Amino acid sequence: MQYRHLYYFVRIVEAGSFSQASRTIHVAQPALSQQIAELEASLGVSLLQRSARGVRPTVAGERLYEEASSILRKLENLPGLVRSSVGDVEGLVGLGMPASLSTTLVGPFIEQCRAKHPKITLKFIDGDSEFLREEVEKSRLDLALAFEDEFFPVVLRQPLFRQNHYLISSRLSAYATAGPTISLNDLAKIPLVLPGPLNARRIVIDRTFAEAGLSLNLAAEAVTVSSELSAVRSGAASTILNLGDMSGFSLSDFAEPMLIEPAFHLTCCAIWSNEFPLTLAAESTKKLLIDFLKAHIHATKRPGAVWLA
Repeated sequence: MQYRHLYYFVRIVEAGSFSQASRTIHVAQPALSQQIAELEASLGVSLLQRSARGVRPTVAGERLYEEASSILRKLENLPGLVRSSVGDVEGLVGLGMPASLSTTLVGPFIEQCRAKHPKITLKFIDGDSEFLREEVEKSRLDLALAFEDEFFPVVLRQPLFRQNHYLISSRLSAYATAGPTISLNDLAKIPLVLPGPLNARRIVIDRTFAEAGLSLNLAAEAVTVSSELSAVRSGAASTILNLGDMSGFSLSDFAEPMLIEPAFHLTCCAIWSNEFPLTLAAESTKKLLIDFLKAHIHATKRPGAVWLA
C-alpha cells in the first residue's frame, strides 16, 4: 500500500465517481481504476461498489476512507508542524461553523487569523452541528463551533455562549410587525419549516413545546438552514433559529427576529477530537477563535447571546 493508493481512493469516494475524480485530480480514469484494483488486491477486500450512477464505498471501504482521510490530513500538516517548531506557527487547519455563524464570522476571522498567524491556512466547512461534530470525531476537521443541547463525550469541548431562539419570518408575512417577542402559545399557531427530528435545534424545540403542552404547526422539514430560509423568504412558512441577528442574510427578505418567550437556548461550544491532540496550528487557531468570538459578541451585543467562557 502506498500514499498514492490512499490519496486516489479518498478522492474517488469524495467525488462519487471515477470520472469526476479523474477531472478533479487530473489523472486518467484507467490509471485510477488500476490503482484501486492494486489497493483492493493488497487488502484482499472489495472497497467500492460500482453502478451506472457512480461509486460508493463498501463497509470495508467506509472504514478505510475514515482512516485514510485522517492519515492524509496528518501528512498534509506534517511540513507545517515541523517548521512551526523553529519559526512562526504554520499549517493547514480545518475549521467548521454552523451557517448561522459562518455568514457573519468567516470573513472577519480570516482577516484576524492572517494578521496574527500569516502562515496558517484555514479550510472552512459549514453545516449543521451534528455533521460538524461527526467530522471532528472522524478527524476530518481539526475543530469546529457547534450548537449543542446535550454534551456527547465523543469530542472535547469548551462551552462558549448560550444562544436564545427567535421566530424568523418573511418581511411580507402577517407576523412581520407583531412585536419584539412572541409567546409559545402564539407560535404554536404559525406554520413552521424546521430541521429533522435528530437535529439539536429541533430536539430542544420539540422538548420546549412538549413541556408547555403545545404542538408544533409543522409545514415542512428541511436539511439545511439555507433551505429553511428559502421557504421563509417565499412566505410559505416561518422558522425558529438560534439566531437573533439576520445581518448575514438578505435583510430585505426577512422581518425583525422575534424573541420567543419563555426563552430557551442552545450552547455554542468549541469542539475538537478526544483521540488526537491538536497541532500547534490548530491549537493557536482555537485560542484565537475563542478570543475573537468573545470580542465579537461583546462588541456587537449579539441578540440573545450570553457569554460563558
